Amino acid sequence: MSARPHPPEGDGPRTAPGRQARAVRLGPRSVAALVLVSAIGVMAFGWPLLADSASGLAHSRDAPWLFAALLPMLLAVVVAAIADTGLDAKAIAMLGVLAAAGAAMRPLGAGTAGIEPMFFLMVLAGRVLGPGFGFVLGSVAMFASALLTGGVGPWMPFQMLSMGWVSMGAGLLPGPDRLRGRRELAVLAAYGAVSALLYGLVMNLQGWPYIGGLASGVSFVPGDPLGQNLARYLAYCLATSLGWDVPRALVTVLLTCTLGGTVLKALRRATRRAAFDVPVSFPSEPPAGTTAP
Repeated sequence: MSARPHPPEGDGPRTAPGRQARAVRLGPRSVAALVLVSAIGVMAFGWPLLADSASGLAHSRDAPWLFAALLPMLLAVVVAAIADTGLDAKAIAMLGVLAAAGAAMRPLGAGTAGIEPMFFLMVLAGRVLGPGFGFVLGSVAMFASALLTGGVGPWMPFQMLSMGWVSMGAGLLPGPDRLRGRRELAVLAAYGAVSALLYGLVMNLQGWPYIGGLASGVSFVPGDPLGQNLARYLAYCLATSLGWDVPRALVTVLLTCTLGGTVLKALRRATRRAAFDVPVSFPSEPPAGTTAP
């Protein structure tokens, strides 16, 4: 009896076409790590507005440096936790390709006038591959782009966390298994615009405390009431970053509406072929009727 021919490579089971691929399965430990690093990230960004006027933190000039040193360690912990619970070889390969693509897209605009096409790819990849993969992708892509552009500094861990949030949020948008076509692109374009604006708003908090004393009308004043510092912060955002944040949002919307459908199809085709939901296994013995090489 002749041996049954093996199916051609790539013909195995794949992710269902209508279902969001879960390149990373979030377990209890990785979810706890994500929640912890996000909570500490909120403190790292918002301590000037969250700290009580009577606390030592509100009057400390070392707080920004403390959080800048703490965040890289926490990001490493959460990435390790996610990788340990579900980042297999196929997901790592996909992560490497998309992170390299995102890092290569960032220098195209280098932040000039808000031209940052990287946001468009991070949002679409997070949508297709889920929140866990999205957080790791956003963080790793921002780290790689910082090395590529020479943008390494105390702001880098804040950028990594913020981009991780952006891509993770896209994976948490409603209707990942049902919403398709123009409606999905409209949702992603709206989310991309909002997240691009919020990214600039949040990142301003990282550098705002450093300008104390340079311009009393817009600088952080330790110990002042929340309302006064918040008014100064909004004035600071209007004066410094709004001209970059709005174009970033417009570029993200434009790229999503024009290229989003094609990119989404390519990503979903790649994830179906990767078959993240199918475990990799190797037979211990050759099938009956065949001889081992």
